[in-house]
Amino acid sequence: MAARTLLSRIRLALWGLVALAAFVAGALLLGHLQEAARQGASLPGAARFGGDFELVDHNGQAFSSEALKGKPHAIFFGFTHCPDICPTTLFEITKHLEELGPKANGLKVFFVSVDPARDTPEHLKNYLSAFDSRITGLTGTQEQVARAIKAYRVFAEKVPTGDDDYTMNHTAIVYLFDGQGTLASTLSWEEDEKTRLAKLTRLADRG
Repeated sequence: MAARTLLSRIRLALWGLVALAAFVAGALLLGHLQEAARQGASLPGAARFGGDFELVDHNGQAFSSEALKGKPHAIFFGFTHCPDICPTTLFEITKHLEELGPKANGLKVFFVSVDPARDTPEHLKNYLSAFDSRITGLTGTQEQVARAIKAYRVFAEKVPTGDDDYTMNHTAIVYLFDGQGTLASTLSWEEDEKTRLAKLTRLADRG
């Protein structure tokens, strides 16, 4: 029994290292993209971020990426059982949308679940009721969500926590796209409020 427990702990530690490595790699890439944006340069590979998908919104209605064309939008991948980063990010976005005033009406904001097994449309709707009503929740089948995750180069990994429960390691960055569907910038929970608001303001102005 002791040996089995030790192996389980080692396995969890190794998965944690894999998740950390993926997060660091993604953060470095996105950091280069953000620096290019600040300097007014084109974002290398930006047009290749994102792609077509078919999901379901929190009202149970089919949602296609076609609806994003011609509109600036923000997309954040997370899950409702997330203990800190996801609710904090959604709360910050809620504040920024309020601060933007009428400008925010031209922005589309989406919260895509990386945990479709638990995040049904009904569950997403209840969860998002605590945040700005302009934030749309998206989920779907495992296959549909996997395709969206791949298109947006998002890292998402199920991590067992014991007692048949689990959590999700995932990319914790908000992607900002202009009306042409090109990655304009990103938001990070580590950035200060003024920086995040400035990025969203520029995105709204580009709409």
